[in-house]
Amino acid sequence: MLSAMEGVLLSVSTSEAVLGIVGNTFIALVNCMDYNRNKKLSNIGFILTGLAISRICLVWILITEAYIKIFYPQLLSPVNIIELISYLWIIICQLNVWFATNLSIFYFLKIANFSHYIFVWLKRRINLVFFFLIGCLLISWLFSFPVVVKMVKDNKMLYINTSWQIHMKKSELIINYVFTNGGVLLFFMIMLFVCFLLIISLWRHRRQMESYELGFRDLNTEVHVRTIKVLLSFIILFILHFMGITINVICLLIPESNLLFMFGLTTAFIYPCCHSLILILANSRLKQCSVMILQLLKCCENGKELRDT
Repeated sequence: MLSAMEGVLLSVSTSEAVLGIVGNTFIALVNCMDYNRNKKLSNIGFILTGLAISRICLVWILITEAYIKIFYPQLLSPVNIIELISYLWIIICQLNVWFATNLSIFYFLKIANFSHYIFVWLKRRINLVFFFLIGCLLISWLFSFPVVVKMVKDNKMLYINTSWQIHMKKSELIINYVFTNGGVLLFFMIMLFVCFLLIISLWRHRRQMESYELGFRDLNTEVHVRTIKVLLSFIILFILHFMGITINVICLLIPESNLLFMFGLTTAFIYPCCHSLILILANSRLKQCSVMILQLLKCCENGKELRDT
């Protein structure tokens, strides 16, 4: 039986999950409709669609596992279920961060202004950068999957009496954690580096504009600032998400820790919920479609009130 606080946190996390699914479904649908109309999907459309779909899958995995742990913990006992959840988690989590990294690099190459020959070369070969990141993703999976297979097959991960039993040394656990999350950490570091370069580009651009003493509105500066805000929001939200996941992993080792587990779950869901809304507001096409839908809903509501009167 859940306590009052546990019930509140479960309700909040479920609401966040629903908002995250709705927001990311909206992003995916808008881009799919654009593809159906134009018979072509742009790079940014492909990245946003992939990011939205991966986040929908991520939310479903988290909320399903949470409800099973809270209400039907015996379902996590079979080794096959543990193995399936581990594989799905590695694929979806790394795909999610991979798409987000692609998005940050795409913005960086389109907006930043550097004269260095490496930047100019990369800017002309965006597709090559994407293929390189695909290679990094595949290599990350190649390192992660064998570690999970070994842990499961050697019975080093078992779910007994509503808690995980992990039979390995602390040093071995740290090494396995690094291997299974190496791809996530790599892509996250790339994103931090890209955001740092964008800030440098903005600083150089503003210094250049101040030297000219121009009084008109600088659109390039506004684009820089808006993009940096989107990237910084992702970094902050992803750190919160990672902290929530870490809390959940710790709670899986501790029996009767539902309150802390649901606090971690609520923290983890902030990222897929809030960042999808930020992307909708930052993208002119998505923002336009969302405004149209809200206006349509308002018109339907007004029409219903007129019929009732």
